Amino acid sequence: MADPLFQRLALIGIGHIGASIALAARRAGVVGEIMVSTRSPATLRRAEELGLGDRYFAEAADAVRDADLVIVCVPVGASGDVAKLIGPHLKAGAIVSDVGSVKVSVMKAMAPHLPSAVRFIPGHPLAGTEHSGPDAGLVDLFQNRWCVLTPAESVDRAAVDKLMAFWRALGANVETMSAEHHDLVLAITSHLPHLIAYNIVGTASDLESGIRSEVLKFSASGFRDFTRIAASDPTMWRDIFLANKDAVLEMLGRFNEDLAQLTRAIRTGDGDTLFELFTRTRAIRRSIVAIGQDTAAPDFGRRATEDPKA
Repeated sequence: MADPLFQRLALIGIGHIGASIALAARRAGVVGEIMVSTRSPATLRRAEELGLGDRYFAEAADAVRDADLVIVCVPVGASGDVAKLIGPHLKAGAIVSDVGSVKVSVMKAMAPHLPSAVRFIPGHPLAGTEHSGPDAGLVDLFQNRWCVLTPAESVDRAAVDKLMAFWRALGANVETMSAEHHDLVLAITSHLPHLIAYNIVGTASDLESGIRSEVLKFSASGFRDFTRIAASDPTMWRDIFLANKDAVLEMLGRFNEDLAQLTRAIRTGDGDTLFELFTRTRAIRRSIVAIGQDTAAPDFGRRATEDPKA
């Protein structure tokens, strides 16, 4: 772009998502300058070695001065502390957003510490891998993925439109919804699947050593892909489940009821019930492929360049 959407972007946290934003924003030309801040000196050094930003700061307060757009890329449990640190140093008119997988708790944690002169627009890019750290940044991570924004009704619409344009430039599809609706939807589409993956892999790890070694050796695609999900960042997912516990527990209750029905069907030899469910879920999978959110390739949508042993 001849004129970037934002002159200065401040990224607070430079892990997998923050690094991907930096790479994608640079390629799209939507920012003039990128400020990077993280608490870890080693991570900050690595971000500089990778050239993810233009300037690097140990203190978040220093990074946000004069920034037009600030994106907080930390675990949701730390978002309130970050807002408290940067609040007094934000310039009037700046847009403040985040990338957390939970929105109601993040809004409650951050909003009290942000001055009224800034535009707070929480966000959640529905993209990511199980890898973490600045080396895990991917320039095309957001391509054809959804980014959900949950602005309060009082937020200036022009600011919302500008942030939507930013994410679209990074390749994302963008939609707005209420924070409450977001958390309920993500509880079933993201949080519960992660919880199930963590539990299945945890069950396998508790098996007797002989069985456990064979489970690992003969991992079929289903269990193998569960382990990929279960390899996600422990701190981030601990915070997500605690922050969105009401919605997760509601969906977990529904899941347990359906699981009990399947248990009865297997015990009683009710093949019709099993066949009906498997037919319905197969159609859902095909719908996801049809709308471009995954591929029908037998590699479960993994990149062709990925190490198959990873």
